[in-house]
Amino acid sequence: MAESMKGFKRSHYCNDFNINDVGKEVCVAGWVQKQRDKGTLIFVDLRDRTGIVQLTFDEKTESAVFEKAKSLKSEYVIAAKGNVIKREAVNSEIKTGEIEIFVTELRILSAAQTPPFQISDKAKVNDDIRLKYRYLDLRRSMLQKNLKMRHDIARVAREYFYENGFLEIETPMMIKSTPEGARDYLVPSRVQNGKFYALPQSPQIYKQLLMISGYDRYIQLARCFRDEDLRADRQPEFTQIDLEMSFVDVEDILKINEGFIKRLFKEILDVDIPLPLPRLTYEDAMNRYGSDKPDTRFGMEITDISDLVKDSDFSVFSDAVTGGGSVRAIVAKNSAETLTRKSIDKLTEYVKGIGAKGLAYIRWVEDEPAYSFKKFIDIPNLTPILEKIDCQKGDVAFIVADKNKVVLPTLGALRLTVAKQLDIIPEGYNFLWITEFPFFEWDEELETFVAMHHPFTMPLDEDIKYLDTDKGRVKAKAYDLVLNGTELSSGSIRITDFELQQKMFEALGLTDEEIEAKFGFLVDAYKYGAPPHGGAGIGLDRLSMIMCGADSLRDVIAFPKLQNASEAMSECPAEVSAEQLDELGIILKTPEEE
Repeated sequence: MAESMKGFKRSHYCNDFNINDVGKEVCVAGWVQKQRDKGTLIFVDLRDRTGIVQLTFDEKTESAVFEKAKSLKSEYVIAAKGNVIKREAVNSEIKTGEIEIFVTELRILSAAQTPPFQISDKAKVNDDIRLKYRYLDLRRSMLQKNLKMRHDIARVAREYFYENGFLEIETPMMIKSTPEGARDYLVPSRVQNGKFYALPQSPQIYKQLLMISGYDRYIQLARCFRDEDLRADRQPEFTQIDLEMSFVDVEDILKINEGFIKRLFKEILDVDIPLPLPRLTYEDAMNRYGSDKPDTRFGMEITDISDLVKDSDFSVFSDAVTGGGSVRAIVAKNSAETLTRKSIDKLTEYVKGIGAKGLAYIRWVEDEPAYSFKKFIDIPNLTPILEKIDCQKGDVAFIVADKNKVVLPTLGALRLTVAKQLDIIPEGYNFLWITEFPFFEWDEELETFVAMHHPFTMPLDEDIKYLDTDKGRVKAKAYDLVLNGTELSSGSIRITDFELQQKMFEALGLTDEEIEAKFGFLVDAYKYGAPPHGGAGIGLDRLSMIMCGADSLRDVIAFPKLQNASEAMSECPAEVSAEQLDELGIILKTPEEE
């Protein structure tokens, strides 16, 4: 029968002890990690969220307490009183390894069945089982440390922004569905049958309204929802450190964010981040790294060799340049022994799978380089190419020819893949601002320009004149914060001029009726005096993942979703009763009807 804590009051967590506590009477509580019965001597490793401390029982222990200790099994919940003593055999693997607690009183608060897997970071357990029993998996020290670090990141965020004059204001969780770039999660209304709320993809519109309302510095740890496919760094529900500021321009917002990053990494990891952070325009990032979120911890930058091959006999190269595209290369230094022909064939299949037509290569092992287009370009004409891309003996070069929208992202993805294969990505934290994003991007299916960001993003002042005549030339006052190839934050300066906003809607092809239906309340608000403002949203989950050194968002979220957006533990989403559907006026189609 379970005992109570009456008369017991926990005095310390398990990891609170050191050699200076010897002689103290203490009370601890937690889970049994392991019990070792040596006959006249029993050792129990007691675990709580801070770590492990050893409990000791011997022939001096009261017999009833000793017998109780003999009955303990893994994951029993217990409380123990006793005295801190010096440990004879020091355990250097745990923080409390110099001491142990000689127990005088013991209570079994809850017995436990044998768990479906061992609660240990070293135990190899199928992910499906871990997620089904997530409440057990969360007892592992790794996950507890990760969630503690996530808590500390959130704490530092609040402290930093509070100190800089920001107010934390909550925005609604049930809002009007507006186009934000991803599919909404919809919530049917029982009271207004046939109508729907949407869960917010971000608090974007509300935080802009707060600026119009005079709350010139807003902060929120905001829950956001997007009904899109999952991957290692994406979940359908996520948290962002959301901020907005009035009477500012780009420099002000970048500066406040840089101050937060510097404070955060120093306080949590004791890492000094030099400021100001490096910057690249979107155009430069794409041309050099083939990505708008490049990992700059290693080189292997892209080089344009179009001018050297535009008149060559190799039609793959010359036709690409003639057709308005380009021919570009990356070089993997000192990789010729590792990147064999078989490896290159696999990489060729890889780039074909992401949209490229093929992959040309130069592999320099012998005195003379071997290359896939030797039939069309001889060694004398290859030499200028080798010099321009800095390809030397021992190196491998990869070349892609096509439209830039194919060449650049293909080489960007290949660059990362090859770097991981070669294991040349160093440890460290490389931050980077990407600025001056294109305002519009061409949609092949719709055959029209669409907003690359949300339609409230401000164009560069000098580009406003091109809105009617050359949309592809217009750049935005938009910026992303990138860390080690992961987008951490995205933001922009917002349009506050009513006439310019109308012009922007028109440039996107929206009719007056569509503008009124989707954004009417915000557009009306602009008519009553809107301060210049802008903001950003920092992904708390992604930031935590990188700072914890985790491989997946699952390792920094208490109850994550699977690839199909379900939760294995509670088995949601789940069916609901016919009565609930009737109340909402919803009729489900059968597979036959579909």
